[in-house]
Amino acid sequence: MRAIVVTKYGSPDVLQLQEVAKPAPKETEALVKVHAASLNAADFEFLRGRWSARIGGPFRPVHKIPGTDIAGRIEAVGRNVKHFQPGDEIWGDLSLLGYGACAEYVCIPENALRLKPVSMTFEQAAATPTAAVVALQNLRGIGSTSAGLFLSNKGQIQPGQKVLINGAGGGVGTFALQIAKSFGAELTGVDGPAKLELLRSLGAEHVIDYTREDFTKNGQLYDLILDVVASRTIFAYKRALSRAGTFVLVGGSLGAILQAFLLGPLISKNGSQKMGPVMWKPNDQEDLTILEELFKAGKVKPVIDKCYPLDEVPDALRYLEEGHAKGKVVITLEQNNKT
Repeated sequence: MRAIVVTKYGSPDVLQLQEVAKPAPKETEALVKVHAASLNAADFEFLRGRWSARIGGPFRPVHKIPGTDIAGRIEAVGRNVKHFQPGDEIWGDLSLLGYGACAEYVCIPENALRLKPVSMTFEQAAATPTAAVVALQNLRGIGSTSAGLFLSNKGQIQPGQKVLINGAGGGVGTFALQIAKSFGAELTGVDGPAKLELLRSLGAEHVIDYTREDFTKNGQLYDLILDVVASRTIFAYKRALSRAGTFVLVGGSLGAILQAFLLGPLISKNGSQKMGPVMWKPNDQEDLTILEELFKAGKVKPVIDKCYPLDEVPDALRYLEEGHAKGKVVITLEQNNKT
């Protein structure tokens, strides 16, 4: 089978399209013929060998085939698979399961699979598992866990709350806008000038061009700030929160991440404001059910900027890393779709 292979850290130029052995499913796995996959920031961070990637592989990537979000059709199942069968159309997230979505076939444990909604295209399904679940869980991140290091992902945003989403025009951000809108929030979206019309179309009542205005200095206060591209100090975010507001960090610079982990729990413990990251749980079946219902109701729809064929994954990653993508970047396997 064809697959995108990476053997060393570097730019997208190190990726190679190769013929590799077709995998065989283990007892509790399904062999999936991939129809579409989507890319996330974690894919180019993994490729570049940034700090989080090197925890498992300090000198070279642990996983040889990139990509986590997948949609396709089951071709074979292991003997202990109980709830799926060949021919089922599925979607899933391989974030904690060895990656491997940028290939013609991949084996996936049964507990990471979900039947694809009939009304969803393969491209829409592949765009959803990571970004939409991250958006939903972070928007529900109200209150702190007993461990104190993470905010809970089982709170609820409330109708009428003032919610600001920074990086609202990307993969997670476009889902977050629509989900927050479905909860009845008053939305402010922050991104570059080329994305502001998109933010309005997704339900943002207010938009801010980050190249012209700093939302932490304009005097506005928010009940919830969800930041996908955090780069400011945690004290700057604190300044923009209402008295009992919540700041949730999704991603950003290493400095912002470390501050959220180290100082967020202290601020949350000693005051009414809550600040920090949310403990992300991939393939949460309850959350995927919520997202399916929102999709079927027409309240949430994946925003897909561009689709690339498998052999153009390097170009797709370059485009994503540049930060210009409006929503998701999807990989389509045209040969599979013709068979």
